Amino acid sequence: MQILTSLHVMIEDLIQKVSLPVGFAWLLFFTVSFFLYRLMTRWLEKTIEHAVRGDRTKLKKPMRAWRITFWTIVMIIFISVSGGNLAALGISAAFVGMILGWSLQRPVTGIAAWLLVTLTRPFKIGNRVIIAGVIGDVKDIGIMYITMEQVGGTIGGEEKSGRAVLIPTAVLFDQLIFNYTMQKTAETEESKYILDEIVVRVSHDSPWEATEALLIAAAKAVTPDIVKEMGTEPFVRGEFIDWGVFMRLRYYTIPTQRQEISSNITRLIFNEFAKSNVVRFAYPRNETDFTYKSKPGGPVHSLA
Repeated sequence: MQILTSLHVMIEDLIQKVSLPVGFAWLLFFTVSFFLYRLMTRWLEKTIEHAVRGDRTKLKKPMRAWRITFWTIVMIIFISVSGGNLAALGISAAFVGMILGWSLQRPVTGIAAWLLVTLTRPFKIGNRVIIAGVIGDVKDIGIMYITMEQVGGTIGGEEKSGRAVLIPTAVLFDQLIFNYTMQKTAETEESKYILDEIVVRVSHDSPWEATEALLIAAAKAVTPDIVKEMGTEPFVRGEFIDWGVFMRLRYYTIPTQRQEISSNITRLIFNEFAKSNVVRFAYPRNETDFTYKSKPGGPVHSLA
């Protein structure tokens, strides 16, 4: 209300100072508004087109929102400043603003989130990400929705399910986003691999060195190119359990092939364990010791 009052006084003072007819003054106002709209529209189009890398099909929705917003503001200024009952018009403007704010809240938030993604690029098309608890590969980054090909979902692991998931861009401000690909920064190069692990339960009597060598050899046999490129070999971390040892084989893998690679390594480990005479899998079991005491002069019983 205070803004409209100040604007009304400013325009009246301007008309009186330059001695222009009211009709001509408003014609000038709309002419200036039109040229201002054209200039700002061109700048906005270039900015968005650069952000979407020349894909002009993505300009339609944001430019439509911009056009409606700009001319709504112009009309509110015209009605509120030119009318006789400024208080009533001020209430009308406030009401219109409330309705516009309520109806455009999610779309405007979505457009802001889309601009954030296209400019800062926290993830890009082809990345495997987790958004709002959904794992998937990004297929399209639209103004209103992020389209992902779901991973997992109805099955365990991280195989592609073939289903599309639409994530509203407006939720990006409220959700943690996990990107399987570390983005390139001034300190780090972009990495296309992630650390994965396979847990193998080994018996207490299995030699540590032989077991460790077997597990590492299996991982290196399946991921030779990754080992060569990363310069980091697979390694093992272990911990005791009641009936054996957890041997955690850790290695770098390709996010989109994580399930396939882990399955190939598991199969190779299984086959190598079957061939070995010293390395054994562990399973839950109990051992009990019996002590037999015979009576003096009585027979001695054997438990064999």
